[in-house]
Amino acid sequence: MIPGMSARRRFSDLNEQEILALAISSEEDDGRIYRSYAEMLREDYPDTAKVFDGMAEEEDGHRKALIDLHRKRFGEVIPLIRREHVAGYYARRPVWLVENLGIDRIRDEAEAMERDAEAFYLKAAANTRDADTRKLLGDLAAAEAGHHDRAGELEEEHLDADARDSEARTAHRQFLLTWVQPGLAGLMDGSVSTLAPIFATAFATQDTWTTFLVGLAASVGAGISMGFTEAASDDGELSGRGSPLKRGIASGVMTTVGGLGHALPYLIPEFWTATIIAFIVVFVELWAIAWIQNRYMETPFFRAAFQVVLGGALVFAAGVLLGSG
Repeated sequence: MIPGMSARRRFSDLNEQEILALAISSEEDDGRIYRSYAEMLREDYPDTAKVFDGMAEEEDGHRKALIDLHRKRFGEVIPLIRREHVAGYYARRPVWLVENLGIDRIRDEAEAMERDAEAFYLKAAANTRDADTRKLLGDLAAAEAGHHDRAGELEEEHLDADARDSEARTAHRQFLLTWVQPGLAGLMDGSVSTLAPIFATAFATQDTWTTFLVGLAASVGAGISMGFTEAASDDGELSGRGSPLKRGIASGVMTTVGGLGHALPYLIPEFWTATIIAFIVVFVELWAIAWIQNRYMETPFFRAAFQVVLGGALVFAAGVLLGSG
């Protein structure tokens, strides 16, 4: 192969047997993807898993019809041609990239798969001359276009109002356990634990650049520590808290953000201007934490505010006293 030139075939260069072979392999892949989605969702979303089971069966029916036509026209041997062999042909996202997405995003991915398949069959039908092949490909294009309606029928069959409510609660709980809880813990740790070193340095040196460097180091160090601790503490298999990577990212990033919030004002050279702005940022951070606790963790707002503000005030006072002494 000449370097820089693709080894893939153009769709317009495929003959009718190759188009049929490509359709067969595509239907087989899509059926396997839907079954993977079903298995992935079965434990937490059993009713949606049944929907994907039904869609996988639909793909099996398409594949069998295509194989029967190939057997009739070209014999038993089906050429090996797959999506990645054809230039410009639509690709499927690997299942492991989708499995960590929310259930609504997985449903959107399935709808996109059907739209891609419909477009392929319409183009394939336009590139064939055999009447039977053209009819089958046209029928499959119509079937893919109708899959949205079929999916709706399967959802009506398997997803009643109670099932939808149950799955919505499960999705919300997973969101809280995977993102909100670790992120909130990180934000609290970053906002509160860095108060003492930052303000102690500020009042001890009254040097804004030194204070900023201490705050930056404390924030980044705390973020790395919290991220690794969260990821390593629980693999999520038994607790159901979700991907340790996601939890580690949420915790680590929010810890760093919480500390940087009141470190960044010390980029201002004038000490008291920077310090007053840092005071204001700390106040906003603590009230934001209280709001998140109230909004997502259903903690009464004033109780959350009292706990957070009291803890922050004690750490802040300790930093100021140590720095002033």
